[in-house]
Amino acid sequence: MEQPSAQNPAKKKNFDFVDTIRCIAMMGIVFEHCTYHGNRIFPDHDQRNYIYIGLIQLSKFGTIAFFLLAGFLLGDRFQTYSSWQYFKRRLSSVFLPWLIWSLIFITATMINLHIVLRQRPNYNFLSLLVENAKSVYLYTNYWFIINFMFCIGILLCFKRHLYKWWLGLVFCALSFAYSLNVYFEWFATAHTVAIFGFVFYLWLGAQMHKHWEYIDERIRSIPLSGFICGFIVTFAIAQWDSFSLSNWHSQDPFNTLRFSNVLYSFAVIMLLFKVRNISFLQFIRPRETTFGIYLIHYILIIRLLPELLRPLHLPPFAAMSAGQIIVFVVVRFFIIYSITLLLIKLIAMTRLRWIVGR
Repeated sequence: MEQPSAQNPAKKKNFDFVDTIRCIAMMGIVFEHCTYHGNRIFPDHDQRNYIYIGLIQLSKFGTIAFFLLAGFLLGDRFQTYSSWQYFKRRLSSVFLPWLIWSLIFITATMINLHIVLRQRPNYNFLSLLVENAKSVYLYTNYWFIINFMFCIGILLCFKRHLYKWWLGLVFCALSFAYSLNVYFEWFATAHTVAIFGFVFYLWLGAQMHKHWEYIDERIRSIPLSGFICGFIVTFAIAQWDSFSLSNWHSQDPFNTLRFSNVLYSFAVIMLLFKVRNISFLQFIRPRETTFGIYLIHYILIIRLLPELLRPLHLPPFAAMSAGQIIVFVVVRFFIIYSITLLLIKLIAMTRLRWIVGR
């Protein structure tokens, strides 16, 4: 199979714009984490509730986009490397940095909890450590690599059948079950524990890579206005869906695997495929910084940002006006993204640059 190289500029261009889209998807994930303050914190028909749900939904495409684009990029690599070679490369370049930063987060959280809770009579350090680790690996952003590596392992097991449609139908059925569960709540609804919920999008990305020339031609033939309309319509549907689930007291009204959010995610991805290269993002150097931003940003949101904002004596999030909520979320995002990006660039200048990905 032909490999990307200087003699193959078309494929190189595709990989460049995929890196840019991954950068935007990561911005969406950071924005979501800077926005989320819990479920049902405003009255149902309060203007602030619509704005809050809208801000979360706006950024909710990131996770599905990452799985889809990861599948797109691994299409060639599955054919280039043996299953064990590829998995070993992923372990060294992805798993080890993830493990280091997740342990840093657990350590920072345990120090904080120890200071706050050590005087309580029922304080048990070991029990608290176990619960903290469980929370970090199942319900924070650090769930992603566990799920991603599992999905990669599943595809490697079926490597010989990767491009068979029956395999895609099996993965689609598994994902469909998780999506349906969001509404019926037969089992735990959190998308972070949906072990089989995302492998379909990884598989679908590989199919997009294989059939990219045809897909690219179809995308180019549709006017930009069509993609913008798709974005607006699916956003409105997904926001209404979250609002309805919230009114029904759903355990997870913002679940990534909601049917409406799947449609919205595809609409955003197709719009970004249409727009393609976004030149002003090149200074971020997406290929070199995106994984590092994933690894570090959540630690800064939870452990650093509250200390930075504490001297300002801001009102509680639930007491803010609609305008204050928008300003607060946007400012939080710019603070976290800027500090994280600066930190990554500083680390990249040292021998420890491998801990932010390579």
